[in-house]
Amino acid sequence: MKILVINPGSTSTKMAVYENEKPILLRNITHTAEELAPFGDITEQQDFRRQLVLDELRQANIPLEFDAVIGRGGLVKPIAGGVYEINQKMIDDTLHGCVMHNHACNLGCLIAYEIAATINSQLSRCRSFIADPGVVDELTPLARISGSPIMPRICIWHALNQRAIARRYARGIGKEYEDLNLIICHLGGGISVAAHEHGRAIDANNALDGEGPLSPERAGSLPAADLIRLCFSGKYTEKQLLKRIAGKAGLTAHLGTNDMREILKRIKQGDEHAQLLVDAMLYHTAKQIASEAAVLCGQIDAILLTGGMAHSDYIVSELRRRIGFLAPVYVFPGEDEMEALALNALAVLQGRREAKEYQ
Repeated sequence: MKILVINPGSTSTKMAVYENEKPILLRNITHTAEELAPFGDITEQQDFRRQLVLDELRQANIPLEFDAVIGRGGLVKPIAGGVYEINQKMIDDTLHGCVMHNHACNLGCLIAYEIAATINSQLSRCRSFIADPGVVDELTPLARISGSPIMPRICIWHALNQRAIARRYARGIGKEYEDLNLIICHLGGGISVAAHEHGRAIDANNALDGEGPLSPERAGSLPAADLIRLCFSGKYTEKQLLKRIAGKAGLTAHLGTNDMREILKRIKQGDEHAQLLVDAMLYHTAKQIASEAAVLCGQIDAILLTGGMAHSDYIVSELRRRIGFLAPVYVFPGEDEMEALALNALAVLQGRREAKEYQ
């Protein structure tokens, strides 16, 4: 089975070609601010990014012949986890108002669907999918309740990578993901923490939109009354304030950069302010992890740390120091999204998993 994988991010488009489980092409196409400047809405970048993917395939002498194209899922309405066949309803929701945020991941289903349609026009059979998008919602009824009936809790989290890491950990100990209780923390530009109970993420924070710990690019939870007063202060537009929650927030707002390598370098050079802020981030992250222990009533098989910041010995050791008493801690640095997407598509193509219908 030949599978094309497409994973759009804010400043790059990752792509891969797999033959069954084996990657035969991996590319990370970076986009400069100047290249993206002419585009207004994210969806206007669709043709630009699709053409870059096609150019990479052509340069690698890989014909446009695939059994499936799978894209990173976008921020449409909340759905259950799993693999979804891309349909017109998903495309319409992405393009016309159901999308919760103007994020580059929304391009994943659009580009995958279009490339698959091109292949199908040549009388080939190519299916298009997404898998475990960031809006996967399996929260329990208790987890949905907030202090205001007009603002129920929702989760936007790193569902794809967390599930991939959970399955990898389970395979490594000879068990199934569905047999385990896990707390998984993705340490990236945003930090998401989820309680996985027997194959379902029954609680997770909104890692994009203002909940949980501060992170390199997110403000996390903020004092609600102060935020309301700021909204009516007349000092900022709605767009500017949203950027102060996600984008120009967190460590970026405090230190002027989201580059953890640069921030950790500053700490080594004696920057006490940077040290304070990173330690505060880890302090609040540990609190978030510990709160999920209560969700699972203390019945935790393991705590898994993943994401880009999990490469840092300092970050891992500080978290381990604070949360190690809860359960064994295992580290899976980086992200496993490309392989996870490919394996999800392969499972459907081989009949081991059924694709769901987006409605």
